[in-house]
Amino acid sequence: MKLKKVVTLTMAAAMALSLTACGGGSGSTEGTKAPETQAAGETQAAGDSEAASENTASGDTLSVMIWDANQEPGINEILGDFTTKTGIKTNLQVVTWDEYWTLLEAGAQGGTLPDVFWMHSNESSRYMSNDMLLDLTDKISGSDVIDPANYPEDIWGLYTYDDKYYAVPKDVDTVALVYNKKMFDDAGVAYPDDSWTWDTFVETAKKLTKEDGSQYGTAIRNSNNQDGYYNMIYDMGGKVISDDKKTSGYDDPNTIKGMQIIEQMIKDGSMPSQETMSETNPEALFTSGKVAMIPQGSWMVAYYRDNEYSKANASFAVIPSAADGTRKTIYNGLGWAASANGSHTDEAWQLIEYLGSKEAQEKQAQLGVTMSAYNGTSDAWAQSVPEFNLQSFLDVMKPENMVIRPYSTKTVTWENKVNEVLKSAWTSEKSMEDACKEAASEMNAILAEE
Repeated sequence: MKLKKVVTLTMAAAMALSLTACGGGSGSTEGTKAPETQAAGETQAAGDSEAASENTASGDTLSVMIWDANQEPGINEILGDFTTKTGIKTNLQVVTWDEYWTLLEAGAQGGTLPDVFWMHSNESSRYMSNDMLLDLTDKISGSDVIDPANYPEDIWGLYTYDDKYYAVPKDVDTVALVYNKKMFDDAGVAYPDDSWTWDTFVETAKKLTKEDGSQYGTAIRNSNNQDGYYNMIYDMGGKVISDDKKTSGYDDPNTIKGMQIIEQMIKDGSMPSQETMSETNPEALFTSGKVAMIPQGSWMVAYYRDNEYSKANASFAVIPSAADGTRKTIYNGLGWAASANGSHTDEAWQLIEYLGSKEAQEKQAQLGVTMSAYNGTSDAWAQSVPEFNLQSFLDVMKPENMVIRPYSTKTVTWENKVNEVLKSAWTSEKSMEDACKEAASEMNAILAEE
């Protein structure tokens, strides 16, 4: 039976034109990443994968779409295992974060979504509430492979709507501190450890900044939320959004206190200018030897692993804490979803079930693709790059530390507006307090429309 095409010819042409660009942003799987969770590294045109021998598109394949080129080799190997087991071929397409959501929305409107694709907490509520994703509830209930109890409850929550499941968790991510060992050694500064507070971070960033502008202590831009200031906000007792998702937390005094950590480093000159960070993302500044340390999501480890400079000079430490010892990590997780209107939903479910299986999740970790969502399978990931201390990402995975990435139905809309408003603080046009209060006002207006 011939499977449907992923996109129309017009969309395919647009994709071909866009895929020659580098993905920007901070965080490949969220990423981090419109906001911070977005693709980093080179992307490839659809069907150009090196592992295409097993997954060649011949017109009789399941189409699979993701946005992170760093994960492509490992995902392709796992897809090859699926083909060997089932005989069902797959074609993996990798596009940049921005292009991904443009294509997905166009596909949803035109009935040409990929067969299987990643879903993100930023967008899941909108896609689920508009019946664009395949309802997996009964399939999961009848599965011997997928048991919700084997995955973090909060991740399931991201992909549940009206008590129905619309995706199977792919991974889980946390935040740690990546640092340049050589820069610390040259400055005679001790490496970060679990005694570090945000005050230590601010002080050390200043020490590692050179007056001639050749080196900065850190780089956190206005869009680095999950892998940056969200962690500071929650460490200080603040919040981004209320528990009922009806009001912003940016005008909370504790939230402002957390954001003022950033303001202090701006005043200290410990970070490159907003203009510089907009032109060159923080991780690229790090791998070019311009920045000494960055709060970083686990989804970016493959990027540092595959860069010769950072593999030789970088390591990771647990993220700093508040002075009272409060140490929060904002975590998230992607889900494997399928089109509600797909012509081959049975085959798509077979693939999703396999990708969420303990077997595939363990291999994802072993290959160093990213931390896996299946409980207890990420230890292998922590050993996947011996040069790095990846255990720092796992050490914070305790109930008291974990805060699910803030979201609502219109996450993308209010995050983009907040990012825009916060630029005024990054450029010192406004105080951080004033910028946060303005951000709260803008965000509340958006939330009122949900």
